[in-house]
Amino acid sequence: MKEALEAFLKALLGPGEVVALRRLTGGASKEAWAVDYQGPEGMRPLFLRRAGGGVIYHGTLPLEKEFRLLELAHRHGVPVPRPVGYLAEVEGREAFLMERLEGESIGTRVVRRPELARARATLPLAMAEALARIHAIPLEAVDFLPRPGDQEPWQAALASAYQDLDALEEPHPALEWGLRWLADHPPRPLPRVLVHGDFRIGNLLVDQGGLVAVLDWEFAHIGDPREDLAWPLVRAWRFGEDGRRLGGVGEVAPFLERYNALTGMGIGEEELFWWEVLGNIRWGLGALNQARRHLRGEERSVELAILGRLAAEMEYEILYLLERHG
Repeated sequence: MKEALEAFLKALLGPGEVVALRRLTGGASKEAWAVDYQGPEGMRPLFLRRAGGGVIYHGTLPLEKEFRLLELAHRHGVPVPRPVGYLAEVEGREAFLMERLEGESIGTRVVRRPELARARATLPLAMAEALARIHAIPLEAVDFLPRPGDQEPWQAALASAYQDLDALEEPHPALEWGLRWLADHPPRPLPRVLVHGDFRIGNLLVDQGGLVAVLDWEFAHIGDPREDLAWPLVRAWRFGEDGRRLGGVGEVAPFLERYNALTGMGIGEEELFWWEVLGNIRWGLGALNQARRHLRGEERSVELAILGRLAAEMEYEILYLLERHG
């Protein structure tokens, strides 16, 4: 890997040497590597994102498209790491390089560490501003992304969830009941936007000053803006800090108010409930699918096995949400 990266970086950045290469923890579906390249302009700290042994959802983007999207987001002022280059093959798997920024992305640390308290206070508004920028990217610029076609985005989302559920080939009544409820209570239509698809604490790089960058664009697609707005409300993304519904860092109202002010969408907080239920279903399905990668021997991992057990928490949350909703 070191030799392949060095050859690529020499051609892209000029003469130099990869002086350090180490795999980082985290990332259930993609590998993460820190790369230090000593080049003609000094040391370049880089981040390598490399395909793993499988994907969480069937609609996951290949890394080539994720890299194209990162370039586009960077050009439109979304806070993202500067893209460096795409590699079609690194030891049998595709990958791309981007600048390596300083900050924290581990969700449990972001929501709890005392030194990030000031950052947590700023995150709701910063998250709203980042989403407004993402949703403002022209759709004609992302014609390479999945689209719902003639269906409404909510219909395409349900169809995708049913496809993932059927692929499990085992019954999950709580997930099926949640999907039936969603089908019976469709949301009102809204203009389609570029949806990040995994916008939450854990995919946001944070330092003591606040939001540094939006990471992990592998689930991006064309869809409903409320999907992104509700995803950080999913209980799993509060990392135990359930008293703060927005990702364990704040409240929903200021976040949504700022987003509406920037976009003119006029989305009510009650409209996020449908997408919050869907979010819990999606993550339940994703966790079960990750566990099957372990059980099938595709990638033996205690982390993946544990995710399968965590799916029960999402099933419980779905039942709780629907009972409370009445």
